[in-house]
Amino acid sequence: MFVSAEEQAPAPLQFRDLFNGKDLTGWVNVNTDPTTWSVRDGLLVCSGRPIGVMRSDREYENFMLHIEWSHKEAGGNSGVFAWSSAVPGERNHLPDGVEIQMLDPEYPRLHMKDGVMPTFAYVSGELFGVGGVNTIPDYPRGPRSSSIEYRVKGKGEWNTYDVVAVDGVIKLSVNGKFVNGIRGSTKRKGYLCLESEGGEIHFRNIRLLELPPSSTAAQ
Repeated sequence: MFVSAEEQAPAPLQFRDLFNGKDLTGWVNVNTDPTTWSVRDGLLVCSGRPIGVMRSDREYENFMLHIEWSHKEAGGNSGVFAWSSAVPGERNHLPDGVEIQMLDPEYPRLHMKDGVMPTFAYVSGELFGVGGVNTIPDYPRGPRSSSIEYRVKGKGEWNTYDVVAVDGVIKLSVNGKFVNGIRGSTKRKGYLCLESEGGEIHFRNIRLLELPPSSTAAQ
């Protein structure tokens, strides 16, 4: 039987919603309270308390992630963990993986120590391995990679992250421009985790396009 080229071609890759705007279907609470995560007016709301994570219901290897976020408290702290085992550490309550940080621009000013303000370098989408995961930074600040351009908006405004994660490489676009990246991650498959770390943050339009797996064995 003749099969046309159109019939032989694989289905095109498509983004799918990881958050349906109605409930927490597709997400698993790992180590936060039942009230830490909720849905309000079509938004995914994180109270920020206690510190911990909520994970995706399955693992991912190669993917493109679109996520929009808005801190509701000055100095808010949160992030997304890629390629995570979603097993919290005993001391910091956070898992391993590659963290894609989401910080409010006021964070350095509100976390001065002995009169010294932390660097602003890591406010705008810093990338780094945690929990024993090692990476090679594109734009090193020690073991971390800092964005080459400051693009994060402040409290109450919406920020957009577009993440491309393939074969141990992550590239991050902040509000419409690629400004950061890491490579050589020692972990290349795992859960996505959303982080609760002290301040209320809202999420919306969380979409993922799953890409074909690597030809080498994923870690």
